Amino acid sequence: MTTTGEEHTAAGTGPWWWVRWRGAALDAGLALASATECGIEGIPFAHDAGLPVPVGVGFGLIAGSVLLGRRRWPIAVVLVSIAITPAQMGFLMGLVGLYTLAASELPRRIIGALAGMSFAGMLIVTFVRAHQGVVRGDVTMGDWFVPFISITTAIGMTAPPVLLGLYVGARRRLMESLRERADSLERELQLLAERAEERAEWARNEERTRIAREMHDVVAHRVSLMVVHAAALQAVARKDPEKAVRNAALVGDMGRQALTELREMLGVLRTGDGLDVRVQPVPLAAVGVAAAAAASRAVDDAVDGPSLAELDELIGQSAAAGMVVELSVEGDARGYPPDIEQTAYRVVQEALTNVHKHAAGAKTHVRLAHRLSEIAMQVENECPPEPGSASDVHLPSGGNGLLGMKERVAALGGVFVSGPTEAGGFRVSAVIPVFSPSGA
Repeated sequence: MTTTGEEHTAAGTGPWWWVRWRGAALDAGLALASATECGIEGIPFAHDAGLPVPVGVGFGLIAGSVLLGRRRWPIAVVLVSIAITPAQMGFLMGLVGLYTLAASELPRRIIGALAGMSFAGMLIVTFVRAHQGVVRGDVTMGDWFVPFISITTAIGMTAPPVLLGLYVGARRRLMESLRERADSLERELQLLAERAEERAEWARNEERTRIAREMHDVVAHRVSLMVVHAAALQAVARKDPEKAVRNAALVGDMGRQALTELREMLGVLRTGDGLDVRVQPVPLAAVGVAAAAAASRAVDDAVDGPSLAELDELIGQSAAAGMVVELSVEGDARGYPPDIEQTAYRVVQEALTNVHKHAAGAKTHVRLAHRLSEIAMQVENECPPEPGSASDVHLPSGGNGLLGMKERVAALGGVFVSGPTEAGGFRVSAVIPVFSPSGA
C-alpha cells in the first residue's frame, strides 16, 4: 500500500531539519567526502597563495563541510561553491549543491540565476587556468583548445546536476500531488459512504412508516366494522335471529378479509421483498442501489393495493354495518396510476372508519370528482342522531388515521384538509394531482 500525504508528513522522525535518519546519514557522508576533497585540494591552493599548508587544508575542510546543510540552505551551499571555484576546490559540493537547488521548491528565477553564476564562474576559472597552461607551454594544443575546454567544463559541471534536480523535483511534486488527491478521494469516499448509509437508513424508516400505515388501514377498518357488527349482533340476538345470523356472517367475512390482507403483507416481509431491519455492512455501490430500491419500493408495491373500482364494495360494507352512506361521482372515471388509486381508496376507507369510531349512526356523504388534471374526494358526516351513540361501540383510536391520510396525499403532491363542520359533523377533503411526481 502507498503512503498518503498526511502519513508521509507525519512519518518525519529524523534529527533537526531531516525528515528521516537515512537522509541525515546521506548528507553527513556527502559532507565528509566534500570536506576530504576540499582538504586535499587545499594543499595546492596553499602553495599557490603562499599560505601555510595547515591553513589551506583547514580552509578546505571548513568549506567542504558546508554541504551538510544542503537541504536546509541550498542557496548558501551554491554560493560557497561559487566562491571557492577560483581556488579549484569544491567540485563535488558544486555538483550536489546545484542538484539540491534545482530539486527544491525555490522559484525558477533564483535557480536560473545561481546556475548562471556557477556556469560563469566555472567558465572564467577554467579559461584562465587553460590559458595559463598554454602560455607556460604545458598545453601544446591550438588556440581553439582554451575556449573549447572552458565551455565544455562549465557545461559539464552545471547542466547535468541542474537538469537532474529539475526532473527529481518535478517528480517529487507530482507524487505529492498524487498523495493529496488520494487523501481527497479517500475523504470523498468516506463522505459518500456516510451519505449512502444515511440514505439507506432514511429508506428503511420510510419503509417502516409505509408498512405501519398499510397495517393501520387494513386492521383499523376491518376490525372497526367487525366491532360494529358484533355490537349489532349482541343487540338483536334475541329479538331478530335472522338479522343476527346475517351480522354474524358479516363479522366472519370481515375477519377473513382482514386475515387475508395481513397474511399477504406479512408474506411480503418474510420473503425479503419488504423491510429488512437487519443492519449489516455492505459495499458502497450496493448501499446506494439498496437505498434507491428501498425508496422506490413503496411505489412498486402499490400495484397490488386496492383501487377505486372497489369503492362501491367499501361503501357497501359500511352500509351493511348500519351506516347511511351516499356516494356521488362527478366526471368520467378513467385509469389512474396505482399509487393514486390506492391513496384515494385509503382516504375514503379511513374517513369511513373514523365515522364508525366517532360518529356512529351519522349520515355520511362520499363525493368523488374526476377532473382534468386531478382527482378530488370528500367524506363528510352529519351530526350523530344521539350524542352518546359514538361511545356505545367503544372503538379505540390511536390518533394516526388523519396523520396517515395526510402523509399519503402529501407524498403524491396533493392537498389534504380535515376539520369539523358548522353543522356539528366532520369533513375530510383531499385533492391529488393526476400527474404527481410518483405517479408520472
